Amino acid sequence: MSEEWMSRGYITLEELDGVHPLPGRERLMEGPVAIPECPQEIPCTPCREICPTGAITMERVNDPPRVDYSKCIGCSLCVQICPGLAFFMVHLKEGKARVTMPYEYLPLPRRGERVRLLDRKGEVVGEGVVVMVMTRERSRGDTAVLTVEMAEELAMVVRAVEVMGDE
Repeated sequence: MSEEWMSRGYITLEELDGVHPLPGRERLMEGPVAIPECPQEIPCTPCREICPTGAITMERVNDPPRVDYSKCIGCSLCVQICPGLAFFMVHLKEGKARVTMPYEYLPLPRRGERVRLLDRKGEVVGEGVVVMVMTRERSRGDTAVLTVEMAEELAMVVRAVEVMGDE
């Protein structure tokens, strides 16, 4: 795989699919599934170690994580623990999508709040609604995790959100 994405600062969906084939629509409809967006060969294994079903594997410690989508139960522990903020959960449902993602900014959005949806480049691609906010020990600096509902066609595009504020 070309590492053009490193100088560009983001990976495209096509490049990501080349690193690790993405799940098909049928699997995305079954329930939330982990999507690793970690193409670098670095020594990092928290996602593999925390996965309760063994769905995340790496042959060597430096290999990018691979997910056996049939074993993934959508628990989102990998999203919560990834130090590189490189795991997402995606679930398609009735013409909508729910994407679970790490969120490290303040203010932390609240459930029911409308947010701007951002793609991998940080460009606004639409609006969504926060349906769940999970926090751990914010005082320790732990990353919050949001689940945001959006149009189905944005499921594999959106990877961050921006709080809209009082507009």
